[in-house]
Amino acid sequence: MLTDAPAQADLLQHPLLTTIGLVVETHAGITRAVEQRLEDESGLSAQWFEVLIRLARTPGNRLRMSDLAAQTSLSASGLTRCVDRLEAAGFVLREACPSDRRSTYAVLTPEGERRIMVALPLHVRHAVELINEVFSADELDTFNALIRRLRDAVNPSAALASAPGGLGD
Repeated sequence: MLTDAPAQADLLQHPLLTTIGLVVETHAGITRAVEQRLEDESGLSAQWFEVLIRLARTPGNRLRMSDLAAQTSLSASGLTRCVDRLEAAGFVLREACPSDRRSTYAVLTPEGERRIMVALPLHVRHAVELINEVFSADELDTFNALIRRLRDAVNPSAALASAPGGLGD
């Protein structure tokens, strides 16, 4: 038996259990607070919004599917299904990558851009309502820096996908 190993009872009090629990509970709370309201007010599901906002915020309004998958909460197959539905709705189209036949881009259409721009003020208003009274501007800057550092450590693909050149399939 390892003498350095903490007792199981001590593990139940480990502060990182609290940290992870708080992150999970915060995500769940934000999701509950935003998803239904976003869909009711904009007609976009949270998944559709998540994909469209990533494309709208990317130069050229296009991302390789692998980069898009790394930046969203969707699985690869979930993203494919979501992009299929967005394409059928006329919000996104797929384009082959001219330099790599294995890669496909998801590209925001003018109609997709119009829809995300209708939903965006609603979503920002929700975010302001949720967060504005919780953090000062300086605290929010600090929080964003800390959460980005954590994201980069636990999801390096998202960090790479967000950088110029993306994952580079």
